[in-house]
Amino acid sequence: MEDIYGFTAVGPDGSEVPLARYRGRVLLIVNTASKCGFTPQYEGLEALHRDLQARGLVVLGFPCNQFGGQEPGDAAEIASFCKLTYDVDFPLFAKIEVNGPRASPLYEWLKSQAPGILGSRAIKWNFTKFLVDRNGQVVGRFPPTTRPEALRGEIEKLL
Repeated sequence: MEDIYGFTAVGPDGSEVPLARYRGRVLLIVNTASKCGFTPQYEGLEALHRDLQARGLVVLGFPCNQFGGQEPGDAAEIASFCKLTYDVDFPLFAKIEVNGPRASPLYEWLKSQAPGILGSRAIKWNFTKFLVDRNGQVVGRFPPTTRPEALRGEIEKLL
């Protein structure tokens, strides 16, 4: 794929969601989990989404249970937790895998476009973040330890 817009994702209701729906927007794509030490980052992700969505930012959350079994719930449980605990309004998708033979094609592409430290492609943990520009190109990969608010400057440059 040349850009992110050729991919589809699965919505929490099982529907196909073409990422072309977000054409022309800046995307912050995050693999999430509800029972992780980084889970409070939902608050910062939602703050970015609310503050910058009018200027073109969309945060996309992809729940993943591959790291310590920290996302055990189904789509309804995940959505309820996110809404009740962090008032999350940004799009959440169906639970996916980000590594291994059943990894999402979207995540395989993201990892190929922005490898990690020393060229590693594997996602190391929950809340790894990918920043995608308005042309659908990956411009950055950030580890779980990078707090969402620390990305504001990078995001604003793309808006």
